Amino acid sequence: MHHLNLIDAIGRTPLVELRNCSPKPEVRFFAKLEGGNPTGSLKDRIVRAMLLEAERDGRLKPGDTVVEASTGNTGIALAMIGRALRYDVRIVTPENVFPEIPRALEVYGAAVEWVPAEAGVRRAIEVAKERAAQEGWLLLDQFGNPANVQAHYDTTGPEILADLPQVDVFIAGLGTGGTLMGVGRRLKEANPQAQIIAVEPHPGTQLQGLKSLADGFVPPILDLNLLDGKILVRSHHAFRATAELMRRESIFAGISSGAVLHAALKVTQRLDSGNVVLLFADSGWKYLGTNLWTSPPKPGEGEELDDTIWW
Repeated sequence: MHHLNLIDAIGRTPLVELRNCSPKPEVRFFAKLEGGNPTGSLKDRIVRAMLLEAERDGRLKPGDTVVEASTGNTGIALAMIGRALRYDVRIVTPENVFPEIPRALEVYGAAVEWVPAEAGVRRAIEVAKERAAQEGWLLLDQFGNPANVQAHYDTTGPEILADLPQVDVFIAGLGTGGTLMGVGRRLKEANPQAQIIAVEPHPGTQLQGLKSLADGFVPPILDLNLLDGKILVRSHHAFRATAELMRRESIFAGISSGAVLHAALKVTQRLDSGNVVLLFADSGWKYLGTNLWTSPPKPGEGEELDDTIWW
């Protein structure tokens, strides 16, 4: 397919059946591989939508500066798309992000401002808002911008349904909440019985790109009433499942994808049959500095400590 520019290449990612991961033959796993987007993550979708809406509204003009708080994928997507559209990009991020992330931001020409690791993403959001107010920059605001949800309702959800008209369960990581809300609403319109399951890190643990509601920050765009349940996943389970995904399916996905696969195995315990769609938010290149593919955690560690919460 011919595209006029790189931004037009965003979306239309593959839906691939995981033939070697489901423990029950009647329960079929399908992975939406968002690593196929230009910067390797689903955040390309929302950044494009938010910037184009800001242009239409007149809030963004050529040569303007856009600022955003990000721990990785959104920042990289903004750096790429901002460069393509000729905007200056500033990213505020905690100091404990994976080292490949600031390197990628530098390659795309974005300026980085750091906040202490212990202050986390909440402080990064505060600083981004302060800079926007002080300098007159546009705050992208991925956690509160309705265009985040709309991007997934307009693109990701319909793409899934075009490839798989019957979706019984949709599982995605909880970051901003945009994917769960946008895709979830679209899938429930097609099948009101579809279950929407959020994946969170266990309180006190870190999973790149995912947020725990127990940490006290609830994204404004998140509507908990749309969710049918959530599964809390510990870091070593996400790491191990990411390695298993490579071993069983040759899929090079990020750590949050491992968390989603681990959660899907939990969900399957309650299913006799059905189609389960797993949202794999990014590819694995940003995590090559870890040893998760060569030395994953051993099986059997703390399985009983995972929590599945059904509303």
